[in-house]
Amino acid sequence: MSDRRVVILLGPPGAGKGTQAVRLSDGLGLPHVSTGDLFRENLSNDTELGRRAKGFMESGQLVPDELVLEMLFDRVSKPDCAEGYLLDGFPRTIPQAESLAERLGAETPRALLLEVDDALIVGRAAGRLICKGCGNIQHLEFSPPAKAGVCDACGGELQRRKDDEPDVVRERLAVYHEQTAPLVGFYENKGQLKRVNGDQKPDAVYADLVRCLEEAA
Repeated sequence: MSDRRVVILLGPPGAGKGTQAVRLSDGLGLPHVSTGDLFRENLSNDTELGRRAKGFMESGQLVPDELVLEMLFDRVSKPDCAEGYLLDGFPRTIPQAESLAERLGAETPRALLLEVDDALIVGRAAGRLICKGCGNIQHLEFSPPAKAGVCDACGGELQRRKDDEPDVVRERLAVYHEQTAPLVGFYENKGQLKRVNGDQKPDAVYADLVRCLEEAA
């Protein structure tokens, strides 16, 4: 199992990690493992891990890192992760990264950092529009709707999420810089991190990410 490819995507919220995670998963043939999806799956399937997590959530507590790791390693023990997997949204803190490294043992993760300036992220979010009907995402600058306020895909109503309001985005970025950004130094000091300019067209970002992984192989 030590030759599995374990890829960790890092970067501020709004840097495009979700988009690139899907592309990398398809292009590399590696399952995209998101901690958000793990929670939803375990809760909806009423697993033992899900019931334990639900107990913490219902009492207003954070789910302990050890329980998150149990969910993660239960998932990556499945046959489709035999060649490796792509992590998005975990780890978020240094303690989580240390616990992950301990559980990985001889497996060496490769961290890819999408670098995007905060001001650009705020601007990107402010222009993002989501269809209330089909969930299609458009952007006032990068993919403007043919008709203002109308989804190109289904004709539904486009709206901006509250999460994309500038003040909310700035608050999320502040949390990122405090809690998650230190992971950059953690993985860089281990020689396990590559930086990619996220302020490019998605195709260029994807090409750079793939090249970084090939160089690290």
